[in-house]
Amino acid sequence: MPTVSGAFGEKPTLTFPEGSPPSLQRVVLSEGTGPMVESSDWLVTNYLGQIWGGEVFDNSYDRGATSTFQIGVRAVVPGWDTGLVGVPVGSRVLLSLPPADGYGSAGNSGAGIGGTDTLVFVVDIVNAIGPDQGGQADATPEPTPAGAPEISGALGARPSITIPAGLAEPTEQSVAVLARGTGAPIVDNSQVLAQYVAVDWTGESAGSTWPATEGENQTTGGTGPQQLPVQAGTPFEGLVGVPLGSRVLVTIPGQAATTGTSAQPAQPAVVAVMDLLAQ
Repeated sequence: MPTVSGAFGEKPTLTFPEGSPPSLQRVVLSEGTGPMVESSDWLVTNYLGQIWGGEVFDNSYDRGATSTFQIGVRAVVPGWDTGLVGVPVGSRVLLSLPPADGYGSAGNSGAGIGGTDTLVFVVDIVNAIGPDQGGQADATPEPTPAGAPEISGALGARPSITIPAGLAEPTEQSVAVLARGTGAPIVDNSQVLAQYVAVDWTGESAGSTWPATEGENQTTGGTGPQQLPVQAGTPFEGLVGVPLGSRVLVTIPGQAATTGTSAQPAQPAVVAVMDLLAQ
């Protein structure tokens, strides 16, 4: 295996030995003290990828931003799904991936990777976010905006939303901070990992990412956090600048009925309470 210089959180440098690369290999260069990564967790990582004996084709250190992805669900190359599960958060991991565990015989021409190239990754596991994780339990509460629904539930746990009888339906899109976290501010044109509960203005469920609790109808629960686009023209554009760890109220106005060949019935407004976990 290559030797690696640099500590956790620093951009690594790899030195390759003579001879042919090994089969799939994992070396934990430094072991963290956090919880073990489980399949389907969302990982927050820094990483560097290099062709065996060749060029670096990607790294997050130069971008100055971590990368967030779900592990064990075929969202990344197979060798990551295999090599990063069961490792403690806070670890630096060295992976050597033959083509079958990387981009296969097709390679990745956009990254300069051929179909016979062995890939080497150094991955720093910054955080692992499980299906039940909420925002900061110690976030600082802020006043609930006038005309908002009733929000209950402890910070860091699944909230509930109640639409009081007679409450005026909102006509404008908005984002309001209910409790302010201490993480990095969300940036424009990014993806935010969020846990949410949503209802429409009739009080009916409009979706939830929180898994169902024991004894609850399992069909009403979600499978854990989802990534949502933060950009102009989406309901989440108002999240720019809000710190990670926060709990926010997102309001999406209803839609009037349409007629004609693509007729649609009227849609009530939707409100969601979202915990902002990572980006």
